[in-house]
Amino acid sequence: MRRWWHFIQTVLGIIFRHPVMGTSIIPILPDGTIVLVQRSDNGKWALPGGMVDWGEDIASTVQRELAEETGLQVAHMGRLVGVYSSPERDGRVHSICVVVEAKVTGTPQVQDPNEVLAVKAFSLDTLPMGRLSHDHDQQLQDYFDGITRLA
Repeated sequence: MRRWWHFIQTVLGIIFRHPVMGTSIIPILPDGTIVLVQRSDNGKWALPGGMVDWGEDIASTVQRELAEETGLQVAHMGRLVGVYSSPERDGRVHSICVVVEAKVTGTPQVQDPNEVLAVKAFSLDTLPMGRLSHDHDQQLQDYFDGITRLA
């Protein structure tokens, strides 16, 4: 019985005391615009992305999340922009976010209206910088600055 309780405590500790892993994608259309999604939970614009599923690698998560949220497909995985792990970056849960650039194809459109209110391609001068969800302002700024951040 004691071993069983120790096992349960270990599993609960893993689930509730460790950060979850996720991704953000900086999707670049062939015309150079960047695609953002308007989140249904807070109404703010954000980079598409989401949590890594069990048994899934980061590249597969990027492809899946991009398609699920925007209808776009990855044509070429670009550079690693950074790994963001501050406990304050997401008010819902402590998460670690791997951010990548991706050259994408397709027509941006809402795939799941329960999660995404709108999908829009922004030119660089019309991006809603300073008003993005989570820490996506920092992620995009690091991308524009050409740095790879470990934060």
